[in-house]
Amino acid sequence: MDEFWIYLKLGLTHVLDVNAYDHVLYLIALVASYDFYRWKRVLWLVTIFTIGHTLSLVLAGYDILQVNMEWVEFLIPVSIIIASMYNLTIAGRRNQDNKKWLLYMVTLFFGLVHGFGFSSYFQMLAAKKDQILTMLIEFALGIELAQVIVVLMVLTIGFIAKRAFRVAKRDWILVTSSLVIGMALPILFEKWIL
Repeated sequence: MDEFWIYLKLGLTHVLDVNAYDHVLYLIALVASYDFYRWKRVLWLVTIFTIGHTLSLVLAGYDILQVNMEWVEFLIPVSIIIASMYNLTIAGRRNQDNKKWLLYMVTLFFGLVHGFGFSSYFQMLAAKKDQILTMLIEFALGIELAQVIVVLMVLTIGFIAKRAFRVAKRDWILVTSSLVIGMALPILFEKWIL
């Protein structure tokens, strides 16, 4: 039981680490255009992201697929910027349901990318191959819990901004997404490999 809490906490703190805020930036970009009224869509997006994230940990943990970490580290800020740019293009539109399958597929792909970003860390933890699945579930639960915390915070702050301070939804999306882009650009330039 102690190991359960150890790996759960590692997953939780790995996402919420102040020095590794790229995961949080992606989650902010992913849900910035939503509110509590669209909770089902938010739940689907975060779950699809987690599925991709967990799948990449399984692939790396069992040595099924190895990826170039330089490319992964480069694609993480790219994913953040793309998600934020998508928000900028849909801000103010009434119907955001067009091509939601494409949004889900892109979210799954970015979940894979972000998961591979954790894979080297996870592989260090998973030295015993017979315990990988148990550790993966515990670690993934910690990551999912951290993601839920971040998403709830973003939705709550957005709710307060829109209700208490009368910020228009369009303005909330534009400002939040622009701030995320501004924070992701230095990461992109630092990881630039082209």
